[in-house]
Amino acid sequence: MKLISLAVVAAASQAVSAHYIWSTLIAGSTQSSAAVRQPPTNSPVEAITSGAMTCGASPSPATETVDVAAGSTVSFKLDNTVYHPGPAAVYLGQVPTGQTAASWDGSGANWFKIAEWGAQFNPFKFIIEGQGQVTTTIPQATPSGEYLLRVEQIGLHVAGSPQYYISCAQIRVTNGGSGSPTKVSIPGYVSTTDPGLTVNIHFPTPTAYRVPGPAPWTG
Repeated sequence: MKLISLAVVAAASQAVSAHYIWSTLIAGSTQSSAAVRQPPTNSPVEAITSGAMTCGASPSPATETVDVAAGSTVSFKLDNTVYHPGPAAVYLGQVPTGQTAASWDGSGANWFKIAEWGAQFNPFKFIIEGQGQVTTTIPQATPSGEYLLRVEQIGLHVAGSPQYYISCAQIRVTNGGSGSPTKVSIPGYVSTTDPGLTVNIHFPTPTAYRVPGPAPWTG
C-alpha cells in the first residue's frame, strides 16, 4: 500500500513540475517581470469560457508598463521549458479609451493575434516544444497606445482536455501606425469544439494542424 501511495505522490509531483509560467517580458534591452501580471501558481487554465482565459487565474497586478516601439521584437520567457506538447500564440489587447494597461481587465472585443506557433510534420512535433521563450515582432502598423501583450501555450497531452498557460504583460506601443486589425474577445475567441483543441495528438498521428483562434495580423 505504501508503494502505491508513493507512486501516486511521485506522479502528482511530476505533473506539477511539468507546469510553467510565462514570467518575464523582454523588449529590446529591457527585461521585466514587474510588467507581467504574475499568476499565483503554475497551474493551467482549463475552462475556456472562464474569465481566467484573459490573463490567467487571479494574477497579481503588474507594477510597470514597458515602452515598445512598433516594428521591434518582444519576447516572453518561461520559468521552465515547454513540457506539454501543443501550440502557442501571442495576442495584443488594445486598451480602451479612458483606461490604462494597468487598469484594464481585458474585457471586450479588443484583442488580435500577432503570432502563432503550430506543428511540423514528418515527424509530427509542435514547434514550441522544449523551448523556454517565444519571440515575435510588434507589427509596424500597430497604432500607438497602451496594450496588454498576452501569451498562451496550449497543452494537448490529454485528448479533449486542453490546458492553457497564459500571462499578460503591460506595454505602451510607440511610433505606431494606422492599422485596424479585426478584434476578438477573450474569452470567446475559441470554441470547445475547435478541432485544434479536441484533436488526439497521440493516435492517429496528425497530418495537419491549425492553431485555434483567429489568423495572425501582421500589419
